[in-house]
Amino acid sequence: MRDLIFPDTLTGDLTAALRTAGFTGQIEADHALRAAMSTDNSVYQITPDLIAAPRDADDVVRALRVLDDPAFADVALTARGGGTGTNGQSLNQGLVLDMRRHMTRILQIDANAGWADVEPGVVLDALNDALRPHGWFFAPETSTSTRCTIGGMVSTDASGKGSRIYGKTSDNVLGLEIARPEGLLSSLSPAPDWARPLLAAVELGARDGRAAFIAATPKLNRRFTGYDLERACPEGGGFEWWRLFLGAEGTLGPISRIRVKLRRIEPEKRLIVAGFDSFRNALAAATPLLADDPTAIEVMDEWVQQIAEGAGILTRLPVALRPAGHVAYVFIEFNGHDAGAIETRIATCMARLATLPGLTALHQARDSAEIADLWAIRSAGVGLLGKVDGPSRPVAFVEDCVVPPETLPAFIDEFLAILRAHGLGFGIYGHVDVGCLHIRPALNIDLAQDRDRLVAVSDAIFDLVERHGGIFWGEHGKGVRGAYLPQFLGPEAYAALQQVKAAFDPQERFNPGKLVTLTRDRMGIATTPFRAFNAALGDPLEKAFRCNGNAQCLSYKATVPMCPSFKATGDLRHSPKGRADALRAWRTGRDGGSMQARADLLGVLDTCLGCKACASTCPVQVDIPTMRAAFYADHYAHRRRPLPDWLVLLAERASPLALRLSPSLRPVWPMARRVAERVLGVVDLPEVLARRIENRYRIALKELGGPLPEGTVLLWQDWFTALFDEAVARDAIGGLEALGYRPLLVDMQPAGKAAQNLGARRGFDDMAARLVAALQKGAASDVPMIGLDPAFVMMLRQDYPKAGHRAPPVLLAQEFLARELAQGRSFPQARHAPPVRIMSHCTESAADPGSGAAWAGVLSALGMTAQAQASGCCGMAGLFGHQTRHQTVSRRLYDMSWRAVVEGDVTVAATGFSCRCQAERLSGIAPRHPLGLIADALA
Repeated sequence: MRDLIFPDTLTGDLTAALRTAGFTGQIEADHALRAAMSTDNSVYQITPDLIAAPRDADDVVRALRVLDDPAFADVALTARGGGTGTNGQSLNQGLVLDMRRHMTRILQIDANAGWADVEPGVVLDALNDALRPHGWFFAPETSTSTRCTIGGMVSTDASGKGSRIYGKTSDNVLGLEIARPEGLLSSLSPAPDWARPLLAAVELGARDGRAAFIAATPKLNRRFTGYDLERACPEGGGFEWWRLFLGAEGTLGPISRIRVKLRRIEPEKRLIVAGFDSFRNALAAATPLLADDPTAIEVMDEWVQQIAEGAGILTRLPVALRPAGHVAYVFIEFNGHDAGAIETRIATCMARLATLPGLTALHQARDSAEIADLWAIRSAGVGLLGKVDGPSRPVAFVEDCVVPPETLPAFIDEFLAILRAHGLGFGIYGHVDVGCLHIRPALNIDLAQDRDRLVAVSDAIFDLVERHGGIFWGEHGKGVRGAYLPQFLGPEAYAALQQVKAAFDPQERFNPGKLVTLTRDRMGIATTPFRAFNAALGDPLEKAFRCNGNAQCLSYKATVPMCPSFKATGDLRHSPKGRADALRAWRTGRDGGSMQARADLLGVLDTCLGCKACASTCPVQVDIPTMRAAFYADHYAHRRRPLPDWLVLLAERASPLALRLSPSLRPVWPMARRVAERVLGVVDLPEVLARRIENRYRIALKELGGPLPEGTVLLWQDWFTALFDEAVARDAIGGLEALGYRPLLVDMQPAGKAAQNLGARRGFDDMAARLVAALQKGAASDVPMIGLDPAFVMMLRQDYPKAGHRAPPVLLAQEFLARELAQGRSFPQARHAPPVRIMSHCTESAADPGSGAAWAGVLSALGMTAQAQASGCCGMAGLFGHQTRHQTVSRRLYDMSWRAVVEGDVTVAATGFSCRCQAERLSGIAPRHPLGLIADALA
């Protein structure tokens, strides 16, 4: 039996051969990138040897031709899409093709015939966004739609909400193009001469095993796929070879083009959410509700509900859906074209629900935005399963079994009995309308006894599914769990699959060890390497081990804050997931501890903008900036810091002195600025230093602590705002004065953000202690305190507590004004204010998604027309956007979601200092702070 071999010398040889062959994409063996590609959303970890990112189908062919050379005969090749697999589907050694990075084009949309051709790296939501103006959509609706790729969906035959009506991915594909060393083979055009012997051999094997395959596979809505011999050999004759690839997980070769079948968007949507007093009653409700023919029925058990409640997610639910105590939710969705018919079905369903035992809450949503938000709450609750405390975490290893829906209650009883017999806790959610529930038992994979339990439970559940006439793999593909495939299909059908595999992949190089094997070892559920769960408990890098690979940080939308560096590059290593993988590899010594590995890690940490979106938006709050600071602290404890870092640290500590001396420094600043740019390696530093605000609007630290006049509001600044953004101080003072307050600007005390970011812990602690003492004096004056920059306020809320510093509450301006309105204060009305779009700082919007809407509400209360504008990171992020080495990323981020809005025909207000700097730098337009627009409107 042959083993996979990839000696170190082969990396360079293969890279050179690919370049010689004309491969145009990136080819890399970077330690951080290999670490990022070594995990997915499963418990497994397999480090590839080389990553190549093809730019098009021709690049894929070039790679295959190179691998056809005898020198590379045993090099594995695995295509990877979004990396959201829950069972190690795209993990392997050898060469990984990163299809997500460049092969993201929608090649053609036929709006008349209802199909589209796409490259495999297209993200599901991106495709549907492009289809929406044409009135179509691609039906399979996965919970990972913001980052899963069409190629990955095809390879795993992904499914999700609504599959009872719309089917799985395999039911919505019309044809494929695959790459071979000889060229491209498409099902949509006649086969070239070189492919005919290949397809004849494949058909022979498929037809030989078809009857045995059909006899072994249950007839369920979530049918078995992957080497689907039944549909590849239709009863009426012909041979649809491409259907063998649907669900084959890349084991037959890479896919280069996909033709998907489209469905008309149904304009009428309704969602009923019902709360039940127990999961048993929620589950029992599903069967009678099928009589109303909903598009989907999904459930969420009490444990998931409690986790979501603890995370504050359920505060977004309508009050009617938040009864006291434990609640199990049922989501019932209706879609259609006929509003009257939908209303009739809704009325019948609501009446039926009222008769069901255990109903404690009921709500109907008709607005599309509310429907989307309710589904997002369900998805977010599931994502939080990975956030549970303790060394054991829910693991997706028996989570997508499918049985006939009518047998589901009995099946679940036996399923849970197996888990309880092994002492396992669990969370449950899923698609009861098709008999598919996701159940994730909690395990500590670091422990041998829990790895043994994984095997024992897997074996028991596989046998249970067989007894109930179900399928072990109903939604998320097989991956390493494909080890059960020979047992499931039986020897005759499995032998036919081996014939198909031997024809397409005689060398077993395509994702070897998965699903179907010839002579290579089959990967086993306990023999495949596991990623570490708890190697850093109590360590600053603990969160890196908490990353479960759910990949929410890889969302494609430019207007979603997380993660800006990934959005700009499409490079997995420059994402929270990628950085967590690299930090984990460094912490456990998996990267070999070489100087190059450390340099690669430094490189990916350097591209983090420090926006903290991961700390707020990631389901398990993988806080990369905080872990980066911990790594820097360790790294520079034994090494000299770069000169630019030292100068930035010095500038921050000396900023109060610089502020006092600013009248003298202003005349020499233009010359000092040019010198600073050269020494620091930066561009476009602010051109002028701020002028001192008049004394009547200032208050010294020593004056705090005692009583202050009624209506006083204390304004706090960070050092960059104080030195370079005089305008925001004047806007804040003017806006608050116009609203009837007495604003006072407190003498600036640096918060230590630069020191914290650079891992200078002692300096950070010193500055934080001084600022907290100052804030405590301010709080003792018993007046509201407002932070002028969102990043400053969020640092007090996020970073200070993690570092052991407890600062008194400091409000954002909109929080203060919204609170005043809620308490009954009346504000003057604006007469002639233009419409405004509110652009929130990304750190602010990630931590508080309602921040823009809060500003819009405040401005509306003043008689102004305002709208919160969805946007991602502007690309500045403190010094990041000034650093010469980051200009490409910085400018690309600005172009992605800021430029068009700033340069549009509506007045823009930006809450962040860095955002206003970036807009002025790249668009020549300096947006005002919302308080400045208030001052103007009420003047």
